[in-house]
Amino acid sequence: MYTLADSIDGVIVRSLSKYEDDRGWLCELYRTDEWDHQAAMCYASWTHPGKARGPHEHVYQSDCFVFLGPGMFRLYLWDDRQESKTRKSRMRLDVGEENPVAVLVPPRVIHAYKCISEEKGLVVNLPDKLYAGVQKKQEVDEIRHEDLVDSPFILD
Repeated sequence: MYTLADSIDGVIVRSLSKYEDDRGWLCELYRTDEWDHQAAMCYASWTHPGKARGPHEHVYQSDCFVFLGPGMFRLYLWDDRQESKTRKSRMRLDVGEENPVAVLVPPRVIHAYKCISEEKGLVVNLPDKLYAGVQKKQEVDEIRHEDLVDSPFILD
């Protein structure tokens, strides 16, 4: 059983600020002087209303997700790391257009997000490892939990 917690060891949640003027707004998503995280690539994904990505985890990779909008998401995190002081903790955050954040998810923290808005939503990720390695010639660092029977990683 996982206990709902305010934090999980190694997970960093940063609020993002939009700087607005008569042209619109600007938001800094990632700065190397603010994170102990070096992005290896960047990708964006659209997720349809009611659809989820995950739950899954990485053995070596950290993800730096940016939930800025459009759209709102429910982010789920579970700590199943044997050595962690927050083992068996879970977090659930509503993030996106109404609560813009960047979230650093360390290796072995199981994570998922679900679009909870009426329209599709946008998520940006800056992982610290290349998907499938250089030239996509290595094994993908991903353990998928989506299809587990009786999975403890439940999205509501």
